[in-house]
Amino acid sequence: MAPDIKSNTLLSPIDAARLLNIHPVTLRKTRINGTIPLPFVRIGRSIRYREEDILSFIRANTHTGELSR
Repeated sequence: MAPDIKSNTLLSPIDAARLLNIHPVTLRKTRINGTIPLPFVRIGRSIRYREEDILSFIRANTHTGELSR
């Protein structure tokens, strides 16, 4: 069975940050600190994020109504 290429699209940190609407430096810091459980792929010295992982993260962290404090 062939992989679903669209769901496995690899994004650069800049494109991933743009999709998350955060600054690329913020994304790098969260990766280093582990503060956001967002999987990433290391290819040599390059970091890439699967588009589907980012979309899943957004869906899992979408809230309606008031957040508890």
